[in-house]
Amino acid sequence: MPGLYNNESIAHFENTALDFSLWIENSVLGQGVASTRETAVETEQKKPVPVGAGRTSGKQWAAWMAGTLAFPVAGLAGRALSGPVDGVGPALIGGLVTGAVIGTAQGALSPRLPLLPWAAATAAGVSAGLAAGSAAVGYGTSLGELATMGAITGVVTGAAQAVALGGRLPGWRRLAWPVATSGIFAAGWTVTTLFGIDVERQYTTFGATGALVATALTGLLVQTLPAGTSTAEVERNAR
Repeated sequence: MPGLYNNESIAHFENTALDFSLWIENSVLGQGVASTRETAVETEQKKPVPVGAGRTSGKQWAAWMAGTLAFPVAGLAGRALSGPVDGVGPALIGGLVTGAVIGTAQGALSPRLPLLPWAAATAAGVSAGLAAGSAAVGYGTSLGELATMGAITGVVTGAAQAVALGGRLPGWRRLAWPVATSGIFAAGWTVTTLFGIDVERQYTTFGATGALVATALTGLLVQTLPAGTSTAEVERNAR
């Protein structure tokens, strides 16, 4: 007696079942995988971006560059209180006032700097650095002498700032920061001297032309810091 199904019928049934299985896999499972991927992409795109993270905006950069004005103001204030930098005493007092004005302005203008620690470190650094630098060159005001004084002032100031920044400068960057600020201060005095400013009056800091260069270079340096002014913010934005 012939079987209920012949070989042709069985083959047709198997092909139909295979086609149905492939349809299920492509239509249902495929959509599920695609949906999962789309959801993951949307979730990643919707993650909140930390305030202050990423590149500095044009408005923030403009505000930072406005801090250039703090340098001549700080220089005049320092000289008014201490007189010309012709000894250790005037250098310490004038540098303290000058650094306090500059540090406060920079700390207030940048969301990446801790205001009070930065202001205090800059004040102490400029005071000690100016005293050491001006004494090292015999309180001279030639181009080379002022550049050297600036380099010494900058390295001491940078070292104090690196301590204030703490965990924002991990590893080798803590050592590189004073080197960078040394070059910035030297550049500031060099530019001011080349522009014919009356540097022989022994100011506590360079003038507006040098300040413009120093502010721009310092801004690029500050931009390398993680966003946030508190330890918690820095740790959260670094994740």
